Amino acid sequence: MSIVGALWIFRSGIRALQSARKLTFYRIKRQRERGGWFTLIAALLLLSFGVWLSFNGEPIAYRYFPPSPTATLTPTLTTVPTITLSPTITLTPTITNTPAATDTPLFTSTPFVPLAIEALFESVVTPNPNAAFSPLQFTLNCSNFIDFQAAAVFQNPVRYICAVFTYAEMIPGSQWTALWYRDGALVHYETIPWDGETGGYGFTEWEAPPDQFLPGTYEVQIFVGLEYKVVGQFLIQGDAPTPAPTLSPTISPSPALTQIPSLTQPPTLTSTSALTPLPATPLPIGTAVTGTP
Repeated sequence: MSIVGALWIFRSGIRALQSARKLTFYRIKRQRERGGWFTLIAALLLLSFGVWLSFNGEPIAYRYFPPSPTATLTPTLTTVPTITLSPTITLTPTITNTPAATDTPLFTSTPFVPLAIEALFESVVTPNPNAAFSPLQFTLNCSNFIDFQAAAVFQNPVRYICAVFTYAEMIPGSQWTALWYRDGALVHYETIPWDGETGGYGFTEWEAPPDQFLPGTYEVQIFVGLEYKVVGQFLIQGDAPTPAPTLSPTISPSPALTQIPSLTQPPTLTSTSALTPLPATPLPIGTAVTGTP
């Protein structure tokens, strides 16, 4: 501002000198010229002061008027999602027959963890309610999470099926559960504390003899704690192979021992007669008694 003011004053001095040349009276002319030169000198002084002030004014002002501290905004950490959930399988909605009137609902359509599976929980870590899972992709080989062939329909015979997904904001040690259903019946499950990272790729798998993969609609439900996260469906078509018969040894009854009749001892002789003493007959006096030895 001082430089602008100095330029304006300098212009006024120039105009004063120009107007003095047009005056005819000598005294008035000299006064006008003197005023013009004073104006020019004041303009030069003000211009010099403005230039000096622009370089040295701020340090001098801070010496007498120290600046008050200003609040510095501390940058906060912003969670940048690194996993883009890109669904690749669109589930075809199925028509569910809803009864017109129901007295007491016996079941709910929201997936839940059965009490028998809940009783197997081991983890004491509180799960993160913000944990996120991508839609499930099913494959017969999940050895490579980046390059695999996903499908929604499989043909028998099948020995192994894997459901691949991406996840984020998981807490290691929290309980997670995968339930495998076939036409509404539970056929396989796994429930363990989470042993992976907080984000990345994950999978749940089922390996069984081919005769257990019966044709039907299969559904896989993923839970973190008791909170449902994602569900996926696939079909298995074709008859499952018949299990080979297993030879089971049969127990043949051993022949019963026939008892040989024991020898019959001959009957023992039993004496049935006893000597009966004869009644004593009085002998006449003087008769001698003779006996047979």
